[in-house]
Amino acid sequence: MATDTLKSKPGARGGATGGLRRLLLDNGALTALIVLVIAMSALSGDFLTADNLLNVGVQAAVTAILAFGVTFVIVSAGIDLSVGSVAALSATVLAWSATEAGMPVVLAVLFAVATGIVCGLVNGFLVSYGKLPSFIATLAMLSVARGLSLVISQGSPIAFPDSVSHLGDTLGGWLPVPVLVMVVMGLLTAFILGRTYIGRSMYAIGGNEEAARLSGLRVKRQKLAIYAFSGLFAAAAGIVLASRLASAQPQAAQGYELDAIAAVVIGGASLAGGTGKASGTLIGALILAVLRNGLNLLSVSAFWQQVVIGVVIALAVLFDTLRRKAGATTPAAGASGGGNKGKQALTYLVAAVVAVAVVGATSLLHNGSSAAKTQRIGLSLSTLNNPFFVQIRDGAEEEAKKLGVDLTVTDAQNDASQQANQLQNFTSGSLSSVIVNPVDSDAAGPAVSGANKADIPVIAVDRGVNKADTAALVASDNVEGGALGAKALAEKLGGKGTIVILQGQAGTSASRERGAGFAAGLKEYPGIKVVAKQPADFDRTKGLDVMTNLLQAHPDINGVFAENDEMALGAIKALGSKAGKSVQVVGFDGTPDGLKAVEAGTLYASVAQQPKELGRIAVRNALRAADGEKVEKMVKVPVKVVTKENVAGFEG
Repeated sequence: MATDTLKSKPGARGGATGGLRRLLLDNGALTALIVLVIAMSALSGDFLTADNLLNVGVQAAVTAILAFGVTFVIVSAGIDLSVGSVAALSATVLAWSATEAGMPVVLAVLFAVATGIVCGLVNGFLVSYGKLPSFIATLAMLSVARGLSLVISQGSPIAFPDSVSHLGDTLGGWLPVPVLVMVVMGLLTAFILGRTYIGRSMYAIGGNEEAARLSGLRVKRQKLAIYAFSGLFAAAAGIVLASRLASAQPQAAQGYELDAIAAVVIGGASLAGGTGKASGTLIGALILAVLRNGLNLLSVSAFWQQVVIGVVIALAVLFDTLRRKAGATTPAAGASGGGNKGKQALTYLVAAVVAVAVVGATSLLHNGSSAAKTQRIGLSLSTLNNPFFVQIRDGAEEEAKKLGVDLTVTDAQNDASQQANQLQNFTSGSLSSVIVNPVDSDAAGPAVSGANKADIPVIAVDRGVNKADTAALVASDNVEGGALGAKALAEKLGGKGTIVILQGQAGTSASRERGAGFAAGLKEYPGIKVVAKQPADFDRTKGLDVMTNLLQAHPDINGVFAENDEMALGAIKALGSKAGKSVQVVGFDGTPDGLKAVEAGTLYASVAQQPKELGRIAVRNALRAADGEKVEKMVKVPVKVVTKENVAGFEG
């Protein structure tokens, strides 16, 4: 009787309305995606365009491919934290093999794929035979793979061969290859999970590993295969990512493992194992891509974007959890066999029609209201976790306000792929011009080329862009600044002494150029000996830790050169009373905290670049370029060595 009552309830709702409600409740991730698309279409007239929707697909591709591989692991009640690092390692191996080692491209691709599979097999071995928790085993691989990527590349991006870079292009001039690869990998995932022995084994192991073992499954061997699949998909994602950037970035895909896991969970999989499907994972990846794309188009603050994305992820998973708890009627849905499939197809059709109707209506509203537009400029900064770039932003915002320009600022968080996404969003967002401070000069090239094709002028600030056209480069000379830093430190030490160098984030052009300039300048002073070089990632805390460690090995140093003021301030903290007395420290950037330390005497000098002026000049040139006026191809903002003697009169 109770069963009959439950079965009758869905029908009582009546027709397509009840079916639509049932569909939405039983597909929480799909509901969230539909709501997001409708909301973004209503809020931004630039969202619902063919170019922008293709952008969303491209931006979801890498996360989706990684997430497909992670789906296998999560379905079997495991976790894989290494996929981002394995992706970067596979791409680095491919680029190195095809360039430095001179391998044919086909062999280099196979070598890269084999690298991902081997990493997965190592993870599987540690979990199955080493009895390590999957969290610990894959966390270790995260570190090992990232370290190997840096070792192979020596911390610098490696340009991709053109034959491989075509993976980031389009077919027929409109279909992006990354989207095609994503679809193929998604179909492969669905086939493996639904049609193969290993797929059924994953669900069995995730549901109850001990029961699966007692049923005759060779659980250890199955886990080896499961993690090998994850490594294979990570390698594919790394190749696609590097192809988009036209280079293998040793620091690429940092944090992508968390996006991949989030996509799988948003898509309806349980971290406890036993549930999950390819379509859900794809929807989860699309939700993350739509969010980031839409928030960029809506000019939401880079800081608030992180908050919004976190809240939406939590709400999506909470909704799915509540839906599962309230889903007592769902088992009865399959009782009517083939007839029920027809009803399900009808409800999908109704859902699609409703979504298209609402989205179409909002699109017409945007097209119908064409008010006078102000000039809109996009500014993509490599990071806002550094006072130097915060000052560039501040100078740009001040100038934009003064000129009556609408300025949208994004933070790439030192992720070249994220910056490529942001530049794509700017290109499809009806902007007058774009300002970019590249994470990496090579990696920014393909996205800037997209802006070139759309006839949107691009201004580069602080760092140039390779293999693409920029209307102007507004920069100070990092190489010259490094040489001035070497001269200032050497002369302060009287041409003799031992020093250490704190390097910036491996792979960034700023670190390479400042280091090269310092090395060139130091050749004039043979009495100065460099006893150690260590990266501290442009970070004050890491500068403190690295300097503390270096002092253990080299307690009698006389000087420190840090490739930015943040690391220099960390070094000063580690040096304590030695700073400015027995040990002289030179920084770079001329940040407010750095100038205060110069004034106090703990920092001997900072090579100041006047970042606010960089931002102001970049906005002025972007506006001129948008108006079709001629701008200088190279705009130099002079660097200046600021010491205690001249700090009072210096303004950044």
